[in-house]
Amino acid sequence: MSKYIVEVVTSSVYSSVQAEKGGATRIELCAALATAGVSPSTGMLEMVKQHVSIPVFVMVRPREGDFTYTDAEIEVMKREIDLAKKSGADGFVFGILNKDGTVNVEQTTELVKHCRPLPAVFHRAFDCTPNLFEALETIIQTGCIRILTSGGRASGNEGATNLIRLNEQAAGRITIMPGGGLRPDTFSEVFHPDIKEYHLSGRVPIKSDMYPTLFEMDYAETDEKAIRQVVSYIEKNQ
Repeated sequence: MSKYIVEVVTSSVYSSVQAEKGGATRIELCAALATAGVSPSTGMLEMVKQHVSIPVFVMVRPREGDFTYTDAEIEVMKREIDLAKKSGADGFVFGILNKDGTVNVEQTTELVKHCRPLPAVFHRAFDCTPNLFEALETIIQTGCIRILTSGGRASGNEGATNLIRLNEQAAGRITIMPGGGLRPDTFSEVFHPDIKEYHLSGRVPIKSDMYPTLFEMDYAETDEKAIRQVVSYIEKNQ
């Protein structure tokens, strides 16, 4: 069995099934991936859980836009966590910042506690912080088990050097999981033997065959082959 984990972010039952067929070891389930993801419906979560056997972590994000939240929005997030627990979630993913971009320790810790006994992950809001290395120490204090990050850059490939530094600083206290635009053809640029978890969508465009309308009908889904390529690369180089 591989000592590496490949997490695939999906927003549909089809993509989740394709991810598992390709060898993914975990799903991050979201809605509206074009907006960097918001909370999925409980109906979607329940159906995904019926169709895959790997763990499913759920995005908790009440709206698109920035990562500063009102007290009312925090209450929405808590309610989403409660409903997702009942629908079979295996863990949760969120990120909460202050207006200056630093980690909102109070609200993050509050949500981490609300997730228990399930684990919580801090997502790429981390990449918006003014100092990644200070933010890393802060997030460890909140109780999150993992950070999804592109190393503070637009993509994980561009942030590869920072990802290695963050992983070294974490020193096993929290997991650093590279993500952000990872693709099979460039995965070698971000892979490092000491970094054990990776995050990607593996999506390919799907051309709609519906008759022309005023709206954009094309979409994207995870491709089993794309995930398989990444998993195969890891297996050959671990």
